Amino acid sequence: MSYVPPQTFRSAGGDPPARHPALVLLALAMGGFAIGTTEFAAMSLLPAFAPDLGIDAATASHVISAYALGVVIGAPVIAVLAARVARRRLLVGLMVLFALGNGLSALAPDYRAMLICRFLAGLPHGAYFGVASLVAASLVPVERRAQAVARVLAGLTVATIVGVPLATVIGQVAGWRWSFALVALLALATAALVRWFAPLGRPATGASALRELGALRRGQVWLTLATGAIGFGGLFAVYTYLASTLLTVTGASPGMVPLVLGLFGLGLTIGNLVCAWAADRAQMQAAGLTLAGSAAALALYPAATGSLWTLAPVVFLIGCGGGLSTILQTRLMDVAEDAQTLAAALNHSAFNVANALGPWLSGLALAHGLGLPATGWVGTALALGGLVIWAASLLAERAGSRGVRAIGAAAE
Repeated sequence: MSYVPPQTFRSAGGDPPARHPALVLLALAMGGFAIGTTEFAAMSLLPAFAPDLGIDAATASHVISAYALGVVIGAPVIAVLAARVARRRLLVGLMVLFALGNGLSALAPDYRAMLICRFLAGLPHGAYFGVASLVAASLVPVERRAQAVARVLAGLTVATIVGVPLATVIGQVAGWRWSFALVALLALATAALVRWFAPLGRPATGASALRELGALRRGQVWLTLATGAIGFGGLFAVYTYLASTLLTVTGASPGMVPLVLGLFGLGLTIGNLVCAWAADRAQMQAAGLTLAGSAAALALYPAATGSLWTLAPVVFLIGCGGGLSTILQTRLMDVAEDAQTLAAALNHSAFNVANALGPWLSGLALAHGLGLPATGWVGTALALGGLVIWAASLLAERAGSRGVRAIGAAAE
């Protein structure tokens, strides 16, 4: 797919360009805000809904896992089945499904119903971000597409600063069910705004489920997904246990926990924007530098946990590494060729694999008595693992380019 300035952009179906690209990006970012709020707020609301549903905290954590499972399954399945659906219609449908899942979560009468509702809510997550990223990239010149994608993902990062605390406060004051109801309302508002402002985005000629599945035959797609699944796991290896580390190792007061978590969210937001700027200029180099920077910040974490003054800036730097998501999202647009919807959606499946892998490996380290600061070493190892996969992808790409040039020279 080629990318051209918005003044001349036409979809494969001949749609006119969007008249208000900024409003389209705002509408898409609102969907990201709603998704980010419910994804992260569910963790902070766990102590509230667990007793209400008659379960303990350990059992309640399965509710969060059910959402993640929905993301991993829903992203590829929806992307393939909806290959011939216009992008605007697909985005509206995904937000309506997301609203339904969260609305039903607010009404869930018991644990089993809650599991089903959270799984349902997770299904549109990856497909929404994948399709929204493609729409955002189509609105701007090729040299600014990563920054357009970053604006969509900024909704999720801002949610960690504003949406999650707001949903938590609402849950404490009015009850946890109102927090999920708020997310449902945000999703419906997103669906309305996307319907009003986004271009239709008709599917390209020849679009089909089979062609989307063709993305899985491309080695660079798998290498890019693996880079995110492994490399991004380092961030989650630390973030999952950050609150516990602050309270038991750093000795911070409970009131400082949300402030440090907010600092992480600020780093996530700034890293998203900076990495997008870098990716528009040198995509693969930006990915490599981001992974190397993440490994360095995570390596500093164990020594920094003893004091709030040393830990706070390190947490901010670890958050900045979240900009890797935007870089890999645009990378997939290049390597997936004519199967972009599936590849873009799978990016978020990969990050949910990271969300499961990082905490699991850190949990193993804790089970072997290594202590909470050791989660930083686990994160460092994962970031370096992602860097190794990135290097393999870069070498394979360069080898392929040399092969193409050699064939061209022989043909002459």
